[in-house]
Amino acid sequence: MEVNKMNSKYEDVIIGLEVHIQLTNLKTKLFCSCNNEYRGKEPNTHVCPICLGLPGSLPVINKISVEFATRLALALGCDINESFWFFRKNYFYPDMAKNFQISQYNKAGGRAFADGGKITIKLNSKKKELQLNRIHLEEDPARLVHKGSIATSPYALVDYNRSGVTLIEIVSDPVMNSPEEAREYLKQLKSIVQYTEISDLDLDGSCRVDANISIKGHARSEVKNINSFKEVERALKWEIQRQKNLLKRGKELIQETRHWDDKRRVTIGLRTKEFEKDYRYFPEQDLVPIEITKDFIEQVKKKLPEMPNARAKRFQKDYQLSEFDSEILVLDKDIADFYENGVKSEKSFGPDEYKQYCNWLMGDISRWLNENNNVIKETKLTPKHLVDLIKLINEGEITGKIAKTFVNEMMKGTPILEIVKKSGKSRIADKNKITKIVEEVIKENRDIVNDYQKNPRALEALIGKCMKKTKGQLDPEITRKIVLEFLKK
Repeated sequence: MEVNKMNSKYEDVIIGLEVHIQLTNLKTKLFCSCNNEYRGKEPNTHVCPICLGLPGSLPVINKISVEFATRLALALGCDINESFWFFRKNYFYPDMAKNFQISQYNKAGGRAFADGGKITIKLNSKKKELQLNRIHLEEDPARLVHKGSIATSPYALVDYNRSGVTLIEIVSDPVMNSPEEAREYLKQLKSIVQYTEISDLDLDGSCRVDANISIKGHARSEVKNINSFKEVERALKWEIQRQKNLLKRGKELIQETRHWDDKRRVTIGLRTKEFEKDYRYFPEQDLVPIEITKDFIEQVKKKLPEMPNARAKRFQKDYQLSEFDSEILVLDKDIADFYENGVKSEKSFGPDEYKQYCNWLMGDISRWLNENNNVIKETKLTPKHLVDLIKLINEGEITGKIAKTFVNEMMKGTPILEIVKKSGKSRIADKNKITKIVEEVIKENRDIVNDYQKNPRALEALIGKCMKKTKGQLDPEITRKIVLEFLKK
């Protein structure tokens, strides 16, 4: 019922995404030898005549950028064009010193780096293949720094350190029909990029999204430079509602470019949308055509790591995990690596422990990372910490409930045995002690006991009261057995 409601809400919506990813794992920029790592550096210090576009300077292609683009094209299932050349995309704006951007153009005899490809998403237990149009290489413009909001800032400062950094643009076909589909598409894309090892998308500003949104039969809007994958879903929901509200009031939608204000969470009109002809594309005369051989592609393919889909299938086979668990686990490569390092390190582990380890990573550990806006590689948690924790639970030294209280300390790198000793928490398995606690709970909660006669689920409430008295230290199986014995009396 809910699924149908969601689909009907967006059945007339058409969404296409253009995702710009910086190749942060390169050492130098796309057409010059300036340091690629500009973050945290003094403005306008990582520049040279080429990335500043000074007269007489000549660009030279970064060979590794072509290899990285090939990796991504192979991972996405694209058709790589074995010969291509760059074009000039002309526009006048402070962030482009040359007044043009060196990019690629797939018309007028030009070709993208690669065409086609697809990303498979799963939403509401249904899989859907989302087709890509193309991917291409281009240089990043400079960074504009505004005082406050872009809409209210009295001026803009320009930092050219970013100018010339390598971008790969991934352009989807307009095949998404809801913000939720766009969210899942971006999750899968981020995962694939992470596995290809071409970029760290957790770095600030390493990815930007332009979203094209329209209501079927009406002009589209392009929301530019959404600066994080997390903001895309919010921006889409707002823009869809804005367009629908205008149509309800009898207004006509115009083709325009809009900005997403992530503080106010609204889109703001910037300008009437440019058309392709306005950019006056023509071939870049200072760069020779690029030829990619089949042998080069094959060599890159051999070095390509295992991709998320293949890894998920292997996890199902090697660790007897469900399809759902495997697909969630491999989405983040760092989490998947952590999992595999952990379960492989303990020879006594079998299917039960494999599942336990997965549950901890997907549950309490991921929850902590989300709440603290952190990633696992930036914490001091090691695979051994979780191995030791699971062994203590299975050996009966602590309960699962006690273990959950250790997560904060574990993330700081504190050994599990040290945490247990310091906390003074351990499993209470002494039947006499448990019987005494159960007796107290039964006396204090006669209403729940009476309710048990009609509602067997009241048993869980009584067990919960027992656990609360001991801060989760009671052995759950022994406690359950003793509570049932009391209730039978």
